Amino acid sequence: MSDRLVDRLRRLDACALSDTIDRLKLPSAVTGIVWRSVRKRIAGRVRTVKLEAANGRTAAHHLCTTAIEAADAGDVIVVEQRSGIDAAGWGGILSMGALTKGVSGVIVEGPARDIDEAVDFGFPVYSRAATARTARGRIIEVSTGAPVTVGDVTVADGDYVLADSSGVVFIPAGELERVVTEAEQIVAREAAMGKAAKEGKPMSQVMGANYEQMLKN
Repeated sequence: MSDRLVDRLRRLDACALSDTIDRLKLPSAVTGIVWRSVRKRIAGRVRTVKLEAANGRTAAHHLCTTAIEAADAGDVIVVEQRSGIDAAGWGGILSMGALTKGVSGVIVEGPARDIDEAVDFGFPVYSRAATARTARGRIIEVSTGAPVTVGDVTVADGDYVLADSSGVVFIPAGELERVVTEAEQIVAREAAMGKAAKEGKPMSQVMGANYEQMLKN
């Protein structure tokens, strides 16, 4: 069932999902995280990684490697790097490793680097910022699989996400079917409105009461 739901999720976009979670009073979409490498919509189950300032601590392993090894094909790795330190929470060799594992993409709440390499690989990297500065000696991984914060949304390992050029939408695992079904209905209504606009119906009618009531019906 979940695989079929994820296939349906991948056919949606962030705007339809954002409208849906607003309607259902779930946490809002995240703004300001954008694609850095290839312009490609990504969607899938979340694998979480949390990073913090090293403050003299030595990491037991390189950041994000555990998440890549644990990921299944189609998963999306979500990294929290909110330390305030200008250092990358993701890099080029990680992109190659994730691509080889079949990971759909990565979302970094913070900076990522080696963007040109990700472009060459065709691997989708979404991040809050870009940097050339290494994580080495600056930040370390403190957890894999624990909740992280992206924007003002708390994200659990096993939740679902979709990211595209408009934004990033996280969906609690238990809400996936309801959100996808509601979003599909919104997409169908918008398609009918688009058809009416293409046929020359006055925009005041197309974008009138039908649009205003769309999220309520």
